[in-house]
Amino acid sequence: MVDNPKVTLKRDIDEYLQWMLANGYSFRTCDMYRNELNHFFLFIIRKQIGWNEIFTLNTLKDFQKGKQDSGSGVRGLWQYLFRQKRIHQPIDPPSRKLPDPYEDYLLYYYQTRKVSSIKLARIRRVLRAFHDYLERHNIKLASIRIEQIDAFLAEFFAPFSPATRQTYRSYLRGFFKFLYYSRKIIRKDLAPLVVGARQFDQSKPPKFLRPHEVQRLFDSFELSSFKNLRNYALVHLSYSLGLRPDEISRITLDDISFAQSELTIETRKNDRPVKLPLPENTIKAIAVYIIGARPKNSHRRLFLNLVAPHRPASATSVGQHITECIRKAGLPGSAYWLRHTYAQNLLEAGASIYEIKEMMGHTTINSSEKYLHVHIGLMRKVMFDENL
Repeated sequence: MVDNPKVTLKRDIDEYLQWMLANGYSFRTCDMYRNELNHFFLFIIRKQIGWNEIFTLNTLKDFQKGKQDSGSGVRGLWQYLFRQKRIHQPIDPPSRKLPDPYEDYLLYYYQTRKVSSIKLARIRRVLRAFHDYLERHNIKLASIRIEQIDAFLAEFFAPFSPATRQTYRSYLRGFFKFLYYSRKIIRKDLAPLVVGARQFDQSKPPKFLRPHEVQRLFDSFELSSFKNLRNYALVHLSYSLGLRPDEISRITLDDISFAQSELTIETRKNDRPVKLPLPENTIKAIAVYIIGARPKNSHRRLFLNLVAPHRPASATSVGQHITECIRKAGLPGSAYWLRHTYAQNLLEAGASIYEIKEMMGHTTINSSEKYLHVHIGLMRKVMFDENL
């Protein structure tokens, strides 16, 4: 039972937006979600909707009636709160299945690619949005035209960054290939036509810390409190392995091999588990945290909240703790700057673009190539094998 839905919803919206920033969502996406969620908050207050009725499909449909909001922000908040176990109803109940062509494709994709349940859920969300669009506009899947697909993408893609749009297009291309080649449901292979507009501007290069700034960051730690011991381990993992806040938050005690000096990361965006070598300083930082600061309880997650009841730390809090350390050292930047610094260190150590892709856990080579724009000399050497 929630005593004050107004206060609780406002707090949850603010926390979700902070989580988005900490996990690398673009500022444009965050602003769009913030505007939509503010509209949603006012809608809930105006309608005097109780907490148990806020996150229901009927409420979402009523909110979207006659509005320009896509509903993506509300769905994102809904999913976030469900993962945090603050609400008990998932946005797409397991009983609500998609029509056979969609479910057949998801089963086929899972069996042929052996992807994680997380990626399969992302593909399902895109296909569900596509199916709902066709239903609203009374469009038959068998007679779909590229103009109608473009119209769906224009509506669905509004809140997303270019990188996310590219990923979602690939999901749809795979589905259309399946419909044409495997099921013969559509008369033409539409996959090659699902493309985005050509991008003539370059995205901003990633920001990272210089060696003297990294040294300044580590010198700023005073290992005299539980909080500082925990944060010291967090910063080491972010800097020495380039892990995302979400990946750090999911590390368990069973993932660490002190004997082999290895860390196993089971779930990454590229759906490939990986074993990473743990530098000596990082192993020591983790060990000191476990022995001297980690709360004693039955949770297997490595990082726990220091305040009782000591639940596993969320990706949001991990990102905030790392960012706080960077700012406390008098440096600009956020948690992701340490991840970018790791990529730069790999590049300067002579790693190939393909090795960087694997170590960073990128889904596509395009995500890795942006690091090459920072240093022209290194870019020429890595991409063209020129000896400078």
